[in-house]
Amino acid sequence: MGNIGIYIILGLVVFALIILIKCIVIVPQAYVYVVERLGTFRCELGTGPKLLMPFVDRVAKKVSLKERVVDFKPQQVITKDNVTMQIDTVVFFQVTDAKRYTYGIENPMMAIENFTATTLRNIIGELELDSTLTSRDTINTKITAILDEETDRWGIKVIRVELKNILPPREIQESMEKQMKAERERREKILQAEGEKKSQVLVAEAEKESKILRAEAEKQAEILKAEAEKEAMILRADAVKEQKIREAAGEAQAIEQVQQALAESLKKLNEANPSEAVLTLKAYEAFMKAADGKATKIIIPSEIQGLAGLASGLKSVVESDNK
Repeated sequence: MGNIGIYIILGLVVFALIILIKCIVIVPQAYVYVVERLGTFRCELGTGPKLLMPFVDRVAKKVSLKERVVDFKPQQVITKDNVTMQIDTVVFFQVTDAKRYTYGIENPMMAIENFTATTLRNIIGELELDSTLTSRDTINTKITAILDEETDRWGIKVIRVELKNILPPREIQESMEKQMKAERERREKILQAEGEKKSQVLVAEAEKESKILRAEAEKQAEILKAEAEKEAMILRADAVKEQKIREAAGEAQAIEQVQQALAESLKKLNEANPSEAVLTLKAYEAFMKAADGKATKIIIPSEIQGLAGLASGLKSVVESDNK
């Protein structure tokens, strides 16, 4: 009986340890455990080790608080202009209330997918094809706002909804490709025309600048030529002026020298005390010099006329004596 009692005690200890281990719960980071007691919500357990009451408490749901991404399959939608296309969406969401997430709805992912599809059909149904293809940001914003408002009662925060792909029908795609090709060709022609236009403008401006530069060069050359001719004329005039000044100075010097010589001769003549006959002879020499010019009229002084008569009489006497 002693050994049996020991075994029973050891069994009870092991059983108690197992129960204790089962009652200790370690909650990981970014998780919340929803705990029920006898089938009724009791509490939410945060990160770290927690102790539950054995046989009474149980973890009903382990809820992750991390942001999650769900890629839903393509949905068929019809635009306002009756074009059927397929659009697949990507939803970014996060659980913010573990209790409401656990007890608010049975299958949250299915609910979000179906609600996203219906909301997308409503929004696309109000838009035409071109608006649908060019208004992704607007559609994303509208779907996000609607989903976030509706899923708040489920403890879910919708962060962002993105339209991943928009697939119009094949014929629409071919038509759009042709339109895009035509648009690219049109832009290419416009760019070529603008390039040729700019090239012609640049060539014309270059020719204009060249002509202006040539005209400026010719003008400058003419100005320099005129200035050179002006300088040459000024130098020639200065040379002529200098020559005339020197000639006048030479003539004045010559006249001064003649006058000085004449004054010297008169001075010497006065110092020699000449006779009347010598003075008369000098007057005659001066008359001869005056008569040697080209004057047509000469006024002869009376003294010289008498001297001429005397010379004529002397000439007659000499001739008669010779005979």
